[in-house]
Amino acid sequence: MVKRIFASLFATLFLAGVAATLTGCNTMEGAGKDIQKGGKAIKDEANQHRY
Repeated sequence: MVKRIFASLFATLFLAGVAATLTGCNTMEGAGKDIQKGGKAIKDEANQHRY
């Protein structure tokens, strides 16, 4: 009985960890793209006011 409860708890925590990891990867990828777009906008604006 205790082994069954422990196995269920372990499986639940493992799946929650996997889900959190995958979500984190997507979030970091999206943040990287947003930062890239911001940097490009700053660079373009700086180039327009160069002269």
